[in-house]
Amino acid sequence: MKIAVIGTGYVGLVTGTCFAESGNDVVCIDKIESKIVKLNAGQIPIYEPGLTELVHRNTRDGRLTFTTDLGRGIADAEIVFIAVGTPQGNDGGADLSGVWAVGQEIAKHLNNYKIIVIKSTVPVGTNTELARRIAAVTSVPFDYASNPEFLKEGAAIDDFTKPDRVIVGTRKREAGERLRELYAPFLRTERPFLVMSPESAEMTKYVANCMLATKISFINEMANLCEKYSADIDDVRRGIGHDSRIGFSFLFPGVGYGGSCFPKDIRAVIHMARSRGVDSRMMESVDLVNETQKNVPAQKIVQHFNGELEDKTIAIWGLAFKPRTDDIREAPALVLIDALLAAGASIRVHDPEALANTRAIYGDKLVYSDRPYGAIEQADALAIITEWNEFRNPDFEVMKRLMRRPTIFDGRNLYDPARMASLGFTYHGIGRNVVTV
Repeated sequence: MKIAVIGTGYVGLVTGTCFAESGNDVVCIDKIESKIVKLNAGQIPIYEPGLTELVHRNTRDGRLTFTTDLGRGIADAEIVFIAVGTPQGNDGGADLSGVWAVGQEIAKHLNNYKIIVIKSTVPVGTNTELARRIAAVTSVPFDYASNPEFLKEGAAIDDFTKPDRVIVGTRKREAGERLRELYAPFLRTERPFLVMSPESAEMTKYVANCMLATKISFINEMANLCEKYSADIDDVRRGIGHDSRIGFSFLFPGVGYGGSCFPKDIRAVIHMARSRGVDSRMMESVDLVNETQKNVPAQKIVQHFNGELEDKTIAIWGLAFKPRTDDIREAPALVLIDALLAAGASIRVHDPEALANTRAIYGDKLVYSDRPYGAIEQADALAIITEWNEFRNPDFEVMKRLMRRPTIFDGRNLYDPARMASLGFTYHGIGRNVVTV
């Protein structure tokens, strides 16, 4: 098939590349010329494991091209995907200005029948409203559909090519069947292709993220309670996770969720509820618990040093909101950095991928290290905020020699408290007893 994808962020670039990899001719479109120039030069503007190789192969073979010319990009397309950003607006709801602008451009250049698909995360009713706006501009026939994405940054290629399910919201059977044909190469292991109304598809995306965010905030709140009663959240987590009704996924205590999806999507649901006069106490609490949890590492550090941080150097391992990405949007590490800077501490940081994005915000306020051990030289404490695999088995003897004080604030519970005590570290986890030497 001939496919156009508008937007070359995480969702758009992964979507276009994976469709090209399955044999389709794909044009990716973006209004930001610098991004298209880089993509045409083989430079990938985001870090996503496996994506660079796929982009290079499909551009080399002629199945994947990039342009800023929307009219030319959609001219031959049978299906047009909209994958532009829907950031949080000032009122907490999703900012749909990008979606509406793209819709207007599509309407102006619509030359024959196409299926217009919104892949961006959008509030309920957006697909129907976009169709109304396009129909008001053009008499060219088209169908529309919602096709929400369920991609995890750091595992987006696998999530797209081996989906748990594909959801399509449409009122036209023909449009649904055409999309089923497009997704068929990814559904060969009998994964479900679920067709529903556009409103149900739009809501499914939000409800899924609300459920996952709820599990994270729930286990974090329980972790904080465990600390007060000298219980160990890791024991508790194992105790409840073996219950088949609960499971282990998203029940890892830590310093809160971040990124481009969960925070804005939970707030968008709160905004949708308020717009219809519906209470959303649970989602409001999930958001509040998460924002409070992001402050826990700073609180632990301040308490440990009795509020005297002016002459202290704190090292931070992990800046991205999660491993296998360079994305620092809503990242808990930024909350910690802000708090430590306000308290007068010196900060040394390391992350395998997110140093450049962090430097763009903080400039020379921080010391940046491209090596984990370089960040902890003469540090009074180390805070681990992102659970990159390379942090799981460090050389603790080397760490003790490099650090001024062998003190670790483990925001992801990577290490065993008893072992840390035996090695001579003062160790603070999340929801676990503090061990001191």
